[in-house]
Amino acid sequence: MFRIFVLIGFTYLFFHLHASGDISKYINMKYSYISESAIYIFILFTLISLYFYIKGDKHEHEHGHNCGVDCGHDHTHEENRWNRGFAFLIMITPVLTGLFLPVATLDSNIVEKKGLFFPVYDEGDQYSQHQFLQPDTSSYYGKEGYSEVMDKGLKKLNNEDSITLEGDTFLNDLETVYNYPGEFMGEEMTLTGFAYKDKELSSNQAFLLRFGIIHCIADSGVYGIMLDLPDDLKTSNDEWLQITGTLDTMYYQPFKKSIPVLKVTKWEKVSEPNDPYVYRQN
Repeated sequence: MFRIFVLIGFTYLFFHLHASGDISKYINMKYSYISESAIYIFILFTLISLYFYIKGDKHEHEHGHNCGVDCGHDHTHEENRWNRGFAFLIMITPVLTGLFLPVATLDSNIVEKKGLFFPVYDEGDQYSQHQFLQPDTSSYYGKEGYSEVMDKGLKKLNNEDSITLEGDTFLNDLETVYNYPGEFMGEEMTLTGFAYKDKELSSNQAFLLRFGIIHCIADSGVYGIMLDLPDDLKTSNDEWLQITGTLDTMYYQPFKKSIPVLKVTKWEKVSEPNDPYVYRQN
């Protein structure tokens, strides 16, 4: 019976995440079909477990009538019930936390704790590192395949009068800008994100960032661009802005690298989007 309750719990949890839209806080919705399939698999396993439980209960009932006075008290059975109860508590905990604890949205506190860095300067395992500021999907392609993807992105942006980072193309287009910063000098760019300032920045600088998901929350990173702020724009961490400006580059000492910088010409304070995350689409 414990198994049936656990399966029902996971079935409802996955259904609730999809119905509420909170599933997008955990995975790239490009892969939502996998978690949707899990709902039907859990339903199937629940029905199978229920069938065997009813069948076993009927057999146990018949065995009890035939037992008589010689069966005695089975201490092993009682011990197994305690073990199953403990296992049930462990298994049901993810269901309870998933249903009753609020979904936390990643914000500037995560950036402040982890810092901003380029993975290329880290000597650790590149597959275990969360990315910051600059999207880098080169590890998901061969060298030739990645060049083709970037060339395709460059052609796309060169055919546009201005660059707008939004929705499904946010990470793709931002990665292109970082890989070919000289191609977009003086180009106009518009994007929306939350502001973040750290001690390395001067008073007229800030980062505009979005948390992005490549596959799932485990490989999430925070991506965006440095802003060159006008004197009359004052902002604080986690304040959401829609920014328009012209692209330039600067050498940023903490990263030992030239990075794009957006010289702000227009701005508007906006509310946090319903879905504050962006996702890699190819």
